[in-house]
Amino acid sequence: MGRVSTFGQHLYEGKVSFNFVGRRTLWYSISAVIVILASVAFGVRGFNLGIEFKGGVEFTAQVQTANAKTADDLANAVRDAGVPETGDPISRTSGSSAIRIQTRALTQDQATVIQDALTTAGATEVSQNLIGPSWGEQVAKKALTGLVVFLVIVVIFIWIYFREWRMSVAALVALGHDLLITAGIYAWSGFEVTPATVTGLLTILGYSLYDTVVVFDKVRENTKQIPDSTISTYSEQANLAVNQTLVRSINTSITALLPVFALLVVGAAVLGTGPLKDLALALFVGMAAGTYSSICIATPLAAQLKESDPMIVQHTKRVLARRAKRQAAPATDPVAVARTVAPSGSSKRSQPSRTSRSQRPKGGS
Repeated sequence: MGRVSTFGQHLYEGKVSFNFVGRRTLWYSISAVIVILASVAFGVRGFNLGIEFKGGVEFTAQVQTANAKTADDLANAVRDAGVPETGDPISRTSGSSAIRIQTRALTQDQATVIQDALTTAGATEVSQNLIGPSWGEQVAKKALTGLVVFLVIVVIFIWIYFREWRMSVAALVALGHDLLITAGIYAWSGFEVTPATVTGLLTILGYSLYDTVVVFDKVRENTKQIPDSTISTYSEQANLAVNQTLVRSINTSITALLPVFALLVVGAAVLGTGPLKDLALALFVGMAAGTYSSICIATPLAAQLKESDPMIVQHTKRVLARRAKRQAAPATDPVAVARTVAPSGSSKRSQPSRTSRSQRPKGGS
């Protein structure tokens, strides 16, 4: 623990530093590759929309032992029930004693036939839930409206709080980066898109913004007096801010990711289906992406945009000119010149001394 705290202190004081801002091209390249792979999932696999969005009927059958074989038997029972409107039923285990079977939209009489077929196939109790596609459309529209309102508020808040539109742009890019990566991984995983997924996506926006604002606040603190200083550039002070908040960001992320990972394991491995794993996957991927983007995307991009400001351009020139002058100073420093000449002069003076010793009489005075 002492080493960790010492390492964090060295990061804060600048004794140890990782060049996040200077290596922004590397981070941009990594993010571009990940975003492209995530976008490919939209066309290759698409989203596995849950019954809440596409409509249909969900049957929950209670059984003695819920496993893959029992799920297949119940799905076959639905196919053999003589109701072609069911389409290709989807069956999944839900915990250790329940199986969920989803079908297309059915009438009440058709749903009753399927319910009887499941009971005949060995289910001890069967419940049904009829969901129309209009409900899912309402959820999607409300989620989109919430997303747009959230982004508008983010832009206004950052613009007012930091008085810098460039930070608003960088924060929006980071949020879009996190959303695309989370949605892409969700598509590749094949998990159902449920209202819990939408909740998770909206939640990670707040988490990602929180982490980004913390770093931006430190950037503002470090660069408040930047025009009056010629010691470091804006990008260097921004990079120092990232390093100063690095340990906090990592500790916060680990603390948040561990319980979410536990929820993901329980939801996927133990429960099998349900909103728990849908929410946990969106949160886990989004939080990890948010931590990365706040460090490697948002701050480097904000610094890059700020470097186009004429005032910052002039300041950077002054800092670099001062450094160049300091590096050239030893060549004209009188002390340095004297030290350079000293060895040759001392060698000339030492020769007579050795000669006088060799010519000294061997006898006494």
